[in-house]
Amino acid sequence: MKYIVCENPGHFSLKEKEKPEPKSGEVLIAIKKIGVCGTDIHAFSGNQAYFSYPRILGHELAAEVANSNGSDKFSNGDKVILIPYLHCGKCISCRTGKTNCCVNMRVMGVHVDGGMQEFLCVPEWALLKTHQLNFNEMALVEPLAIAAHAIRRADVVAGENVLVMGCGPIGLAIMAIAKSKGASVIALDINEQRIQYAIDEIGVSHGVLAGESSLEQITLLTNGDNCQAVFDATGNKRALESGPAYMSHGGRYVLVGLSKGDLVFNHPAIHSKETTIMCSRNATMEDFEFVISMLAAKKFPTDSFITHESAFDKMIDVFDNWVKPESQVIKAVINL
Repeated sequence: MKYIVCENPGHFSLKEKEKPEPKSGEVLIAIKKIGVCGTDIHAFSGNQAYFSYPRILGHELAAEVANSNGSDKFSNGDKVILIPYLHCGKCISCRTGKTNCCVNMRVMGVHVDGGMQEFLCVPEWALLKTHQLNFNEMALVEPLAIAAHAIRRADVVAGENVLVMGCGPIGLAIMAIAKSKGASVIALDINEQRIQYAIDEIGVSHGVLAGESSLEQITLLTNGDNCQAVFDATGNKRALESGPAYMSHGGRYVLVGLSKGDLVFNHPAIHSKETTIMCSRNATMEDFEFVISMLAAKKFPTDSFITHESAFDKMIDVFDNWVKPESQVIKAVINL
């Protein structure tokens, strides 16, 4: 079978190996679509945290069961998505239901090899049936689940002002789910076209171009209150450190994007607001199930969200272009 491996930063190779055989408790899946995410781009660029090379990337997967291996839950041909966060089930976080931040976490495509291959053996417990979704929708479940988890962490409720910094895939998904909760959502980005997409396709209340007047604009849009919940979906150090300024007194600041370095906040500024700063990592089964229901109800603009596609054998030729800002990629998908 064919697979694509990131040998080192900036270098993919297309190779072949034997199709794997599932062990006890595993199911063999045939990969149908792979969503390309920020983690893949950062790994290719050489600035992904928790990462080592060589690595087979890919964890946003739409698949079919190729060998159910005696499972009483799955049959050959079942349409499935993968929860790619392999948790231990024994540590303090797993014991308290927070499997998304397991002490011994192994994320497929990051810590262990992922789905840029024709077939993959995965634990049976990590699969969910998704007969109600098409393959494009299935490839979006994992990134939308990350957004759903962030919204659930922040406990966003109707009537709140919510700011999302970053109109990339995760940021746009956070906006869509916050809006579904009844929040008034403001999009902040450096890219006018991305902001316009958030307005036209996601339906955010306002879009603000990041710059010297950003805080003034957001303060005006919220009648001086600023935002009860602020989400960073950029992973950019400067953006991450700016978030508390947009937050209302008594508000929540949620770090969804990941930066490799240290962050610095002015203590009097965050203390005066009694700021709650929280991180949101990965997602849980509950978040995946929420997103599957959301997509099945056609409450997300899948068709416009997937802007670029490539055949598996051609991906290496186009990946360099996908990472360029001028290509205007929102979500790229690889087809097998």
